[in-house]
Amino acid sequence: MTHERVLGVILGGGRGSRLWPLTRDRAKPAVPIAGKYRLIDIPLSNCLNSGVHEVAILTQFKSASLHRHVTQTYHFDLFHPGWVQILAAEQTTTNLDWYQGTADAVRKQLLEIEVTGAEDLLILAGDHLYRMDYGGLLEFHRAAQADVTVAVRPVSAQDAARFGILRMGDDGRITAFAEKSQDEAELSGLVSREDPRLPYVGSMGIYVFRKQALMELLQAPHDDFGRDVLPAAIHSHRVFGSVFTDYWEDIGDIRSFYEANLALVRPDPLFSFHDPERPIYTRPRLLAASRIYDVRLDRVLLADGCIVQGADITNTVVGIRSVIGDGVRLKDAIVMGADFYEPEERFPPAAGPPIGIGEGCNIAGAIIDKNARIGPGVRIEPFPPGVTRDSDAWSVRDGIVVVPKNAILPRGTHIGPGAAGG
Repeated sequence: MTHERVLGVILGGGRGSRLWPLTRDRAKPAVPIAGKYRLIDIPLSNCLNSGVHEVAILTQFKSASLHRHVTQTYHFDLFHPGWVQILAAEQTTTNLDWYQGTADAVRKQLLEIEVTGAEDLLILAGDHLYRMDYGGLLEFHRAAQADVTVAVRPVSAQDAARFGILRMGDDGRITAFAEKSQDEAELSGLVSREDPRLPYVGSMGIYVFRKQALMELLQAPHDDFGRDVLPAAIHSHRVFGSVFTDYWEDIGDIRSFYEANLALVRPDPLFSFHDPERPIYTRPRLLAASRIYDVRLDRVLLADGCIVQGADITNTVVGIRSVIGDGVRLKDAIVMGADFYEPEERFPPAAGPPIGIGEGCNIAGAIIDKNARIGPGVRIEPFPPGVTRDSDAWSVRDGIVVVPKNAILPRGTHIGPGAAGG
């Protein structure tokens, strides 16, 4: 079913500092996930599977790879009307500022949004992992004659400080809101559910706005939807909440990104990319099948086009075009793979190791970004949770070692709490 006069608006995000160094060279929605996808594929696929076929993506920070991925992937033919459009931040004769926040990004593109003729705007984030039929959300929004509808999920008292918490009546009407409050007295007045384990409802950062209501709200100098627009709307417009109870994960920092990826390798993952009815789409790369020789694999997500020889790999995501050498041990790791294959002569030896993971490496508790060159005999061990540090060729975030895109680790490098300088 196609939902007419609905425009999906995906927010491309700012600097993505909490996902650094994965966002050092790319926008947050362009960060790879699950071996062959990108984060932007999640909301885009949800839109297409929900019958929302007109989508605008608002971008600003280091967006070249995001633009390239979207333009190479999401095409419609003459018999399936629809489009996915990039709306990049731009300076004009009347406005010299870049986007100042999520709401300001939409404000600066209101002219482009108006010409679509949409009556309702579906506002989405580009860094969440979930599968949702937006059709149900849109139907609830229209049946309630809402000006704003917020997708919400049940939240425990322990997690309340991570969410914008809403007070929601039995009819779904939202009457109060607190953004990531740690004030117990304030939170006590926001209990919306009788379940003592999950007494609150929290905003998922997914909104449906009646276009006219959004234009009215954006006349005020509001920069952010969660912090500014939503609290103001509660006092002036009809704001409702629609409860979502399936899997949803905010990929906001390195720890959540790491754990969400590794959760995909479980025998019964809470989120699965193997859904025949509501698939997650991405760019078809026409890669050859992976080749593996004398390899032990246990709980591994192995993408296309890999060459793996003599390795022992456990609880790991192995991305496209990964080359993994003889005697390598990988455990609790994310290897993102490579953007290209090197020719047979490979990288000149004087310049360092070839792309991939060299023979005899032992790597655990790490994220290896694309095109990294890991020399033979490299050892990487996780740090205790909470540890954060940086070096020229690697970083640690919350105890997880991150080797950035295009980094080089020479032969015999040792990274870990017990290493010299570790």
